[in-house]
Amino acid sequence: MKKFFILCFTALLFASCSIDDDGPNFGLEILPVESVEIPDTFTLGETYPITISYFRPSTCHTFKEFYYLKENNVRTVAPINYDFVRNDCETLENELVEATFNFIVTSNGSYIFKFWQGEDTDGEDQFLTIEVPVVD
Repeated sequence: MKKFFILCFTALLFASCSIDDDGPNFGLEILPVESVEIPDTFTLGETYPITISYFRPSTCHTFKEFYYLKENNVRTVAPINYDFVRNDCETLENELVEATFNFIVTSNGSYIFKFWQGEDTDGEDQFLTIEVPVVD
């Protein structure tokens, strides 16, 4: 019986929530990388800042985090932005912004970074590919 009341109480909580949320309305958008500041070489065990630059499309876009895919020594990276849905958004022309992440070198060999730069006319992903060797 106790479980029944807990189940009913939980159902009541969900039923009483309004779908018409007045909170911020946003989507997420992956934006193309314009340029990258990355060292020419890495040393095993060290940490390096990697800074990417990308164009912010509107005043309603705000950096959230990086898309970061790790496959062996290949890293695919792109900035993810909040895209807030508001009536007062202004389109921006050539507003280059930067975002940085710290990269920890954990293996020997080379790292290959693939920074997403958008799609071509055929819808194929384009990447700025940079190989960084790990030296002693």
